[in-house]
Amino acid sequence: MDLGLRGKSVIVAASSEGIARAAAERFAAEGARLAMCSRDGEKLNKAANEIRILYGTEVLVEAVDVTDAAAVQGFVEHAAERFGGVDVCVTNAGGPPAKMFLETTAEEWQRAVELNMMSIVHFARAVVPYMQRNKWGRIVTITSVSVRQPVYDLVYSNTVRAGVLGLVKSLSNEYGKDGITVNNVAPGYTATERLKELAAKRAKAARVSESDYLESMGAEAALGRVGKPDEVADAIVWLASERASYITGQTLLVDGGLYKGL
Repeated sequence: MDLGLRGKSVIVAASSEGIARAAAERFAAEGARLAMCSRDGEKLNKAANEIRILYGTEVLVEAVDVTDAAAVQGFVEHAAERFGGVDVCVTNAGGPPAKMFLETTAEEWQRAVELNMMSIVHFARAVVPYMQRNKWGRIVTITSVSVRQPVYDLVYSNTVRAGVLGLVKSLSNEYGKDGITVNNVAPGYTATERLKELAAKRAKAARVSESDYLESMGAEAALGRVGKPDEVADAIVWLASERASYITGQTLLVDGGLYKGL
């Protein structure tokens, strides 16, 4: 199936590893031109070089803190100059620390908002004008199943990421007339460094091995296992493609049936 992404200019934020890294590779496989950013320049350059070698695609790389509005604006401008515009923007950021409510601090609450809400605002502000010029664009946010079903000990994520849905819906309503779709992908438990850190903390508290705890997390999903970054990446790329041209303002759960609601 032709996804219509060949030659498109695609930004993937915080893409040095994990789900966003997998998404960047999927876009490259479709023939897109990539702009990748991350705070970790060493990991980012390694990922970008591997993608260049595998797919022979053009990749722009910059070390960027996604909470820095000026840095995000500059990165988007560089991508637009390099590729002649911006067609797709995949927003992503690391998750806030796992805490119960009375363990939280005002400083961490502010950081969670900056990281998981304002970073999306910064990217949207920067990319929408380029997409409006072409009357075509795709914005895909990466959040978490916590937007539908709060996750134990992730009060920051449960709260802030839920607010992202209001932003996604608002942007989709405002810019649909410009041919821009805005959607959200919400992964369940997925085999990333973030999940390993979460499992390690919970396993220690439960006095069980990390591997046993990871297995129990996978067992919570209807499919009985933890997801793979590539499986989430496929959903991201599809939402960014021509094949999803009549879908906007939606949240797609990629959770193996972890969410128990209707």
